Amino acid sequence: MKYIQAKFTAEPDSQDVRDIIAALAGEVGFESFSDGPEGLVGYCQENLFDADALGYAMKSLPMPGVDVSFTVSKVEDRNWNEKWEESGFSPILIDDRCAIVCKDMEKAEACQPALKAIPMKIVIDAQQAFGTGTHETTYMIVSLLLNMDLKGKRVLDCGCGTGILSIVAAKCGAKEAVCYDIDEWSVRNAQHNAELNGVEIDVLEGDKSVLSHISGVFDIIMANINRNIILEDLEAFASVTTTDSKIILSGFYGQDADPILQKAAELGLKERRRLSNHDWCCLLLERA
Repeated sequence: MKYIQAKFTAEPDSQDVRDIIAALAGEVGFESFSDGPEGLVGYCQENLFDADALGYAMKSLPMPGVDVSFTVSKVEDRNWNEKWEESGFSPILIDDRCAIVCKDMEKAEACQPALKAIPMKIVIDAQQAFGTGTHETTYMIVSLLLNMDLKGKRVLDCGCGTGILSIVAAKCGAKEAVCYDIDEWSVRNAQHNAELNGVEIDVLEGDKSVLSHISGVFDIIMANINRNIILEDLEAFASVTTTDSKIILSGFYGQDADPILQKAAELGLKERRRLSNHDWCCLLLERA
């Protein structure tokens, strides 16, 4: 996936100013940010980048006397996770019932002997894809899945990354797990991880438009993606639900829950449960 990098410079500069810049840039498609000594750096998918919209957003900064400028460049198309992938990650324990481990199981169990007693182990070989269980949002969704009766259920994973959520659902008894991602790396990686775990999942490449090519409805729909995409795609998610379906959403901060719930209410969906972890939020929605 190709990204655009924007370097923001504010005068005068402060953390409050940077927070507001990030919020405004997030409204026009930027999905991640990093603080640097010279200013804030934001990242946006190249196909979603709109220079005019970003310029207008920066002019709308609600802080009189603060001037914001930015420069834009393309991010080098390379595997930024390469070194991390080679070294793997420490095992992640979720509710003492599930362990997310890197592909070297023997190394993982040597690191944490207690893993042998964990009933469910998910092996993830992350290659340029999001979703190892190390992030709070993935952790919360997996925790919800572990406490649901998924036997015989049909599950949809929107923006699947490594495929971890679909794999967990399949391990928990889901009769069918369908997932999709816009990133071809993620599609291949999800298929690879499903094979490592001995489960079958149907992985498609694309965005919400793939739903028009899938027949039937789903009992559980999951989306661990940023707020803007959730707001844009929630109607599509709702279109493949039944009266008893559940939608699990994460990938956003608690402060972003209100606009998502407002959109959900317009679609006849209501919050049934909420989890929080280090300011990250996870919502469980059902038909009102």
